[in-house]
Order: sequence, then C-alpha cells, then structure tokens
Amino acid sequence: MAGPLSGIRVLDLSSVLMGPSATQALAEMGASVIKVESPTGDTTRKIGPSARTDSMGSNFLNMNRGKRSIALDLKHPLGVKTLRQLLIQADVLIHNIRPQAAARLGLGYEAVAAVKPDIVYCALNGFGSTGPYAGQSAYDDIIQGLAGLPALGAQSGEPPRYVPTPIADRVAGLQAVIAVTGALLHRERTGEGQMVEVPMFESMAHVVLSDHLYGRTFIPARGQAGYTRVLSPSRHPYQTADGHVCVLIYTDRHWAAFFDLVDRPDLAADPRYATMRARNVNIDTLYGFVAETLQCKTTEAWLAAFRSADIPAGPMNTLDTLIDDPHLNAVGFFEEIDHPSEGRIRALRAPVSWSRSHPEPLCAAPNLGEHGWAILREAGLGEPDIAALREAGVLGGPALKPAGRA
Repeated sequence: MAGPLSGIRVLDLSSVLMGPSATQALAEMGASVIKVESPTGDTTRKIGPSARTDSMGSNFLNMNRGKRSIALDLKHPLGVKTLRQLLIQADVLIHNIRPQAAARLGLGYEAVAAVKPDIVYCALNGFGSTGPYAGQSAYDDIIQGLAGLPALGAQSGEPPRYVPTPIADRVAGLQAVIAVTGALLHRERTGEGQMVEVPMFESMAHVVLSDHLYGRTFIPARGQAGYTRVLSPSRHPYQTADGHVCVLIYTDRHWAAFFDLVDRPDLAADPRYATMRARNVNIDTLYGFVAETLQCKTTEAWLAAFRSADIPAGPMNTLDTLIDDPHLNAVGFFEEIDHPSEGRIRALRAPVSWSRSHPEPLCAAPNLGEHGWAILREAGLGEPDIAALREAGVLGGPALKPAGRA
C-alpha cells in the first residue's frame, strides 16, 4: 500500500542526525528518498558498533532506513552538474550545509530554483539567517546549552548537564518534517515551490520557552521565567521499597484519589493543595511528601494501586527493559530484518499509523553509493556517462553496475 507521501521524491543532502531523522520520517510516510553522500560517506556511518562493514554503524542503520544512496563529489564541477540532473526529478531538496558553503557549491535556493522552480527547498541551519549567530556552526550540545536545558537541570538542584539524547537534533528534524509537508501542501494548492528554513536554536528555544516563559509571558512580568512544577527538585522517579516508579499526580481528581490511597483525605481540603494553582506554588513540599510516602511499598504494589485509582503511572525502564517492553513488542514496534550486508538486525518501525494509506515497511539502510548507478539511469544518464563519472572520481560506491537491490 502506498504511503501518504507516495510519489514524492526527496534529495537528501543532509548528514549526522537532524536532517537524516527528518528524511527517514518522510520515507516512513512513503516518500522516495535519495541520500546524496560524499565519497567518504555520512559521518554517522562510523557511530556505534558495526557487524560486518565498518561504514554501517548502528546509528546509521537506525537513521537511514527507506533511503537509496548515491555518493557524489560535489566539490567537483561534474558532481554539481550531475546533482542538477537529479534535481529535475525531485520534489524536495533538504540539506544541512551552512549557507555560505551551499552558495559556493551552487546549491543556494536561487540557483536550485532556477533548475527546478517548484522545488520545496529545506535548509537546516544552526541559527536563523538574519540574526547575529547566522552562519555559525552548531551541534546538538551547543544548541542545548544556548536553549537553557543544562541550566534547567541546575535550577532543579542537579549539576548542569545535557539531556543524554540528541534532543535538539530530533526537535529540529521534526520541525523540518512539518515544514516540508506544509510546503508540499502549499505547492499542491498553488503550484509554487518555496524555501523553508529550519534553525536548530529557534526550534529548541520554542520548545523550551513554550513551557518556561511562565511569568515573563506578561508585560510587565507576573513572576519569574520557569514552570515551577517541572523544575521542582523533587520531580523525579520516586524510590519505592524495591525500585522506582514514575507517577504523575496532576488533576484535582488525581490528588484526591492519591490522598485517599495514603489515608490522608484531609490533605485534599488543605488550601495549599486544593487547587492546581496552589499546588504549583507549594509543589516542592507536596512532591517531597509523595517521595517519602512511596518508599513504604514495592513498585508493583504502587503500580497496582495507581491503576485501581486511575492515576497515570508506570515503571522506570532502563534501555534494556525498554527494548523488552511488553507493550512495544505487542504492537510490533520492533522488526527483525535481514540486512543485505549486515545480517540480522533489529529495526524500529514508524511510530504512527494510517487507516487508509499506511506505507509498506522500509527497506534497510543503504551501503555507501549502493544505488548510484540505478539513480543516474533514472535521471537519463547512459552507462558510458556513469562509467565516466566513476572514472573521474565523481561517483563513489560500487565500481561495477550493482546486481543487488534496485
């Protein structure tokens, strides 16, 4: 069955995590994604363990499913010329090349639109192009720091540290998916292509400040910035008699049910805890009470009690128990597939589903330049032309016409 983006062709010039996470999401919706790599390949090919091929690390395998790979040297004039031929058939170009470098390569929006006027051109940058940080390099750690995430941890009483997953890359990647699909809808209605710019810093600041602008939402300010409940030092998985439990006692009903569970119905009427506004003011004291109370029973006992009271709760998974989580396995979240070069691997399926246009399972992540010959033939190049590009060092990947995957 065709996915909702079936028929859309994406030229993916991005690397590392932000762009590849976006283009894999587009592939998960049925788009045909051509990953354009340098002759040495995306740097994430070397991140994480590999099974048989050094350039097929675990992180690359998990971020590049559903794509075909062509390796082109875009620093060579023939490489850029070849890419322009691929552009003619493309609907979307997405890259995370810094604007100055993109312009030098002849891949700025104006140059690309001259070849393909209705292209949806998505530039993933560290910062917006009109601000004082424009053009600076950026990685996830830098953006997390600028967006205040380590400081939020410090404000909660912990040493400042980065969120231990590249969250800024993922947030900006999702913003890119939203932007691209919105621009495609605009093109469907009007026939117009356009450039969309997705800056990491602004994307992450939007997420952080949507919660933490708080009292500074108002002019003049009605208090400090920072969502008090979320910043409470006592907001953490609670220790039980034999482990930890994650519970969010949130609404008036939840709190009344919890106070009944722990034989303290009097606290429901306490003016410090009777309303959400009052609880936010006194959240440290309240969460401290929860933390002390939950130590008296086992995790399973608390989970059963919370289920009976309809209070949202769950166990605290580790990475290993997450992989073995019964719900994820019951819904088919994991797929075991045979990679053509790497053998049996575990893969993650798309987390969303469609009732009418659910796409077919993604193919495995490609080897470097694996599909170059087929992609160039689709663009109208003959075998002698492709061989000449290979001979000139412009086309990387297999030395001969591949006999494997199309």
